[in-house]
Amino acid sequence: MAKTLTRRELLSGGLGLGMALGGSGFPLAKSSLSPIRFRNVAQAAGLGFTVHNHPTPQKHLIETMTGGIAVFDYNQDGLPDIFFANGAQLPSMAKSEPKYFNRLYRNDGGMRFTDVTAEAGVAGRGYSMGAAAADYDNDGQVDLFVAGVFRNLLYRNLGHGRFEDVTEKAGIKSDKWSVAAGWFDYDNDGWLDLYVVNYAQFSMDDNRFCGDRDRNIRTYCHPRYFEGLSGTLYRNRGDGTFEDVTVKSGIARHIGRGMSVAFADYDGDGFMDAFVTNDNQPNFLFRNRGNGTFEEVGLLSGVALTDNGEPVSSMGVDFRDYDNDGRPDLIVTDLANETFQLFRNIGKGMFEDASYPSGLATLTAPLSGWGDGFVDFNNDGWKDLFTADSHVDNNVSLFEATQYKQPNTVFANDGHGAFLNVSRQAGADFQIPQAHRGVAFADFNRDGKVDAVTSSLRGPAELWQNVSPDAHHWIILKLVGRKSNRDGIGATVRIGNQANLMTSAVGYASSSHFGVHFGLGNVQKIDRIEIRWPSGVEQVLRGVSADQFLEVREPAA
Repeated sequence: MAKTLTRRELLSGGLGLGMALGGSGFPLAKSSLSPIRFRNVAQAAGLGFTVHNHPTPQKHLIETMTGGIAVFDYNQDGLPDIFFANGAQLPSMAKSEPKYFNRLYRNDGGMRFTDVTAEAGVAGRGYSMGAAAADYDNDGQVDLFVAGVFRNLLYRNLGHGRFEDVTEKAGIKSDKWSVAAGWFDYDNDGWLDLYVVNYAQFSMDDNRFCGDRDRNIRTYCHPRYFEGLSGTLYRNRGDGTFEDVTVKSGIARHIGRGMSVAFADYDGDGFMDAFVTNDNQPNFLFRNRGNGTFEEVGLLSGVALTDNGEPVSSMGVDFRDYDNDGRPDLIVTDLANETFQLFRNIGKGMFEDASYPSGLATLTAPLSGWGDGFVDFNNDGWKDLFTADSHVDNNVSLFEATQYKQPNTVFANDGHGAFLNVSRQAGADFQIPQAHRGVAFADFNRDGKVDAVTSSLRGPAELWQNVSPDAHHWIILKLVGRKSNRDGIGATVRIGNQANLMTSAVGYASSSHFGVHFGLGNVQKIDRIEIRWPSGVEQVLRGVSADQFLEVREPAA
């Protein structure tokens, strides 16, 4: 049996990445953790975007939920670009002024960005919510889907910096309040399929009063007043069009108030599964049967509810291995006094609620989280946690002992099953509260450290350059499939005991499409990289140097 190295051995040059998880993980002393530091460079970078959600006295719930982000290299220059979803004027839900346009910023290098919305043709229509990036037509150009309120948009990347709106001719509907979406190849045919997350039945004419009538204080209504919907699953036909397979796949039978979706092959059977967060309803885990249908196993697998048996305000989600045991785990954000949910994959299709043993339950109880992601920010070989925080209600302090605007948080993974809140050490400007919503991740300046970009309602976007001081090693893989599934979505990569997944569905209504990142500690030469491609092809790379962006092409079967 291979030796499982300690965190100390990893940082001194060992390559195995292992951990022991007992009933509770005790944090290391703060001084023993590699520091995580951020600097907000949005203004200097030219990233002058604000989410305009058009809040009204009527408190329409859609006003609280826009703000998704997509990070992807739209012009194939090797630099990740940034797309922001934006709201619209109410009640018309029209982008009546440029301030409501969705925005695309081109990465010019050196942490400088240029607004290219007009020339790219992606200003959009309607009240947009979320975004999802992937190459759905296998032409080598990353495309973009934008979810919205009765207005979904599919943009085909034409190359040369331009997109074409192909929504209608592709067969994509706009008949529901859609919040988010994600790309995955559920039938392993080499063409990426689309899961659209729908929230609830909604009408601008529905004007229920919620709040305190005696004080004439109105607030946003609780989700229980909104009847949920199923998600929508579109199968990619491979000819530029999609078939709605929501009913035949079994997805239609499961009604929830969907917020976000993430994908992983959690049971290791070779087929991608889907996890959907639901607002104040049990979460869904759709197990892929491999025959075009899904079985909903959230309750049976232990991820539908928290340990106390109650549904919570589940919002953002990431689905990847935080404890280096090779199995993808789940992190779910929610509102203050609910605690974020950490579901540890214990194998055989089962998860355990690790929120308390990891320390996250106590650390997150005062927080309200939206976007989130497991990312190794200090490149020490253990994935840390970033969350974009804010309450839903802009007047919540009149009703509860919590704040609407909140700072982001970053939790360092101690390598022993626990997380530490290191936000106060992350930088002075990291403490500034905003009405955060989306967050996406990429190495924007190609220094090997993963950065973050966040959106905020009626507040400036933040571009968090990772300036963590320790000079740990790293590698970022860009996967290139053969003629099908060109961007390798669904591929699993292993280095030592670390595992990571090529996926673009991360966080709340957002998308991070930049490759597969590994922190390597003091390892300068990687003995072995194992890649399992979605096609089933297994590839091994040996003797790979660290500190590089490595393009890997899928070999012939």
